[in-house]
Amino acid sequence: MSGGLLSPDEIEAALRQIGAERYHSQHPFHKLMYQGKLNRGQLQAWALNRYYYQCRIPAKDATLIARLPTPDLRRAWRRRLHDHDGDAPDTGGIARWLRLTDGLGLDRDYVLSTTGLLPITRFAVDAYIALVRDRSILEAIGSCLTELFSPTIIAERVGGMLANYDFITADTLGYFKPRLDQAPQDAEFALAYVKEHARTPEQQQAVLDVLRTKCDILWAMLDALYIAYVEPGMIPPGAFVPSGV
Repeated sequence: MSGGLLSPDEIEAALRQIGAERYHSQHPFHKLMYQGKLNRGQLQAWALNRYYYQCRIPAKDATLIARLPTPDLRRAWRRRLHDHDGDAPDTGGIARWLRLTDGLGLDRDYVLSTTGLLPITRFAVDAYIALVRDRSILEAIGSCLTELFSPTIIAERVGGMLANYDFITADTLGYFKPRLDQAPQDAEFALAYVKEHARTPEQQQAVLDVLRTKCDILWAMLDALYIAYVEPGMIPPGAFVPSGV
């Protein structure tokens, strides 16, 4: 982007272009996953590390809700808390993710402890929470626009994993089906907010930059998984070690 103010359609097109270039659907680790080229231990490492992202998303949303200036905005955003935390024990997205880690053979107490995380996973997720806490509300909402691109990665992930791994079932992947409806709804709200409130070239640039940063965070998490569990196989001290490694 250079210089002048973009129209709402132009800012949306620029945001979508960032996703096309930088979203982690392009990452080699994701491609190995849906092509059936990972083993059980590598999938366990992915699910374990991704759990930390999933379980911290409600903290991110609660942080943002506390900053939102109007009841209408807070009411709209708190739906995300319900989606992830549920309305009772063993409901919501986090509970469904734990059924995924259960199905892959990980001990639930070990997953909940987060002791086996890669250092980059913890650093990246915590950096995302800090971004939402410390940047402008416009940037915090803009950082959530990776949800624009999630239906594609979910479809590739679910289809590829069911086709290529005989130890994975549709029930194991139950987390993903609701997200095919939730993520587009959430993304539509965030996109409309950004298109309305990014009213200067500087604000538009800030939104584009924060989406790049969010894509970088997700990409870095897969970089760490690839380096530790694919090539060259450098598992940091204290991180999860798959059986047989």
